[in-house]
Amino acid sequence: MTNHTSNPKKQTLDKDLDKLVHVEEAASLAARGLVAPGLGLLFLALAAIIGSIAAMGEPRAIIIVVGAAIGAYMALNIGANDVANNVGPAVGSKALTLGGALVIAAVFESAGALIAGGDVVDTISKGIIAPEAVDSPAIFVRAMMAALISSALWVNLATWIGAPVSTTHSVVGGVVGAGIAAAGFASVNWPMMAQIAASWVVSPLTGGIVAAVFLAFVKTAIIYQDDKIAAARRWVPLLIAIMAGAFTAYLAMKGLKKLVALDNSMVVALGIAAFLLVWALSHVHVRRQSEGMENRNQSLRRLFNLPLVVSAALLSFAHGANDVANAVGPLAAIVSTVQADTVTSQVAIPLWVMMIGAVGISLGLVLFGPKLIRMVGEQITKLNPMRAFCVALSAAITVIIASALGLPISSTHTAVGAVFGVGFFREWYTAHSKRRRAYLERRGVQVRNDGAEGETTGPLDFLYGNGENGNQEVSREEIARRKLVRRAHVRTIVAAWVTTVPAAALLAALVFTVLDMLA
Repeated sequence: MTNHTSNPKKQTLDKDLDKLVHVEEAASLAARGLVAPGLGLLFLALAAIIGSIAAMGEPRAIIIVVGAAIGAYMALNIGANDVANNVGPAVGSKALTLGGALVIAAVFESAGALIAGGDVVDTISKGIIAPEAVDSPAIFVRAMMAALISSALWVNLATWIGAPVSTTHSVVGGVVGAGIAAAGFASVNWPMMAQIAASWVVSPLTGGIVAAVFLAFVKTAIIYQDDKIAAARRWVPLLIAIMAGAFTAYLAMKGLKKLVALDNSMVVALGIAAFLLVWALSHVHVRRQSEGMENRNQSLRRLFNLPLVVSAALLSFAHGANDVANAVGPLAAIVSTVQADTVTSQVAIPLWVMMIGAVGISLGLVLFGPKLIRMVGEQITKLNPMRAFCVALSAAITVIIASALGLPISSTHTAVGAVFGVGFFREWYTAHSKRRRAYLERRGVQVRNDGAEGETTGPLDFLYGNGENGNQEVSREEIARRKLVRRAHVRTIVAAWVTTVPAAALLAALVFTVLDMLA
């Protein structure tokens, strides 16, 4: 009888203790969720303090302080949204862990912004809005402030809903919208806008085509050779050397010129020298790494891991050089205008302004970036180290050339376009290449659902049939569902690209109107 009456009490006590444990777990989870926003707010406060120190003695120091905080906010959003395109393929292909990718991207993003970011900042800050069209310094400052606020809010919204939008689109749209609201359509440098808009179309197409060309080369010269290891020893060092030569030439052209005067012939010579040196060293490295490897695709993937890591670092460097302008370009214009008390085309870029952009991008990546890194690397199309290397190398080359020209192209368009290029090329190659079809049939190799060698289905069954009994009739909807590029993501991303510029422009015009009313 005693046991009968005590058990319910014990069960009730256990339930109460379980509830307390769940409450503690929920509280701990909520607290962890507040760490990233808390650190972000701390960075904004630090940026404002730095701005107040730099503006000490200025009559309108409060404007610089507020601008520094908003520029830091924009930098955080760039890191959270845009940097995913640089390291997402490496993470998706399992060549890098998420933690390793965050460290590499943070270091090289900061280096690219500080070493080579100046030219693009000039284009953003004084190339889109003609300073002579806005004769009032106060109106010009409010226009730049509205551009920063609107673009930062739009990118923040896009990150929250999981859409990888172009921060370049956002800030350019913000500058245009604020400029039109401040001084009419004549204030916008429309030839410059036409050049920038053309680059937004060209960059994804170029990124996709270059990535597809590299993947076609890898497939033809290495993967579908009878002796894959021997082919890899011959061609993988060449791919690594191309990347090294491009990186060296870019660094010499953009970074070393601040220390040493280099003409174009010297830059080319340095790039060729780096190409030849790395080509020789890579032959030794690849040969040693490939000793004892089996003659199969899985072995080839290991050979591409290190080049993929290096190419991801290169792309992060290029992105830092190109996209720091989105955070600090308008801020540099604000600081210059306030200090000179006049609208000028000669925009100085203080070191503290560049530091806010560089540190903010890296911090935003670490605190808020993993969500979109996984989306870009894993959800658009299936990547392995070879495909991811082609994506990263293609995007890096395209962005580097654009940054060298001082043209603020969208690194998002370039990188995601390269991912699309790899996926669509695989679809075309798998469905229509007679050479691959004959090769597979001759060797009796079977194909997995991702188009690689395996043992689950017959050749090309992943598009046209399934099951162990050979090809079967399937509906058009089922074939579409099995495409290697997820069409839903293509539609979502393209819709976000199309929406960003007008949305940021309208929001900037609204913010400028409010600021003008409050002034």
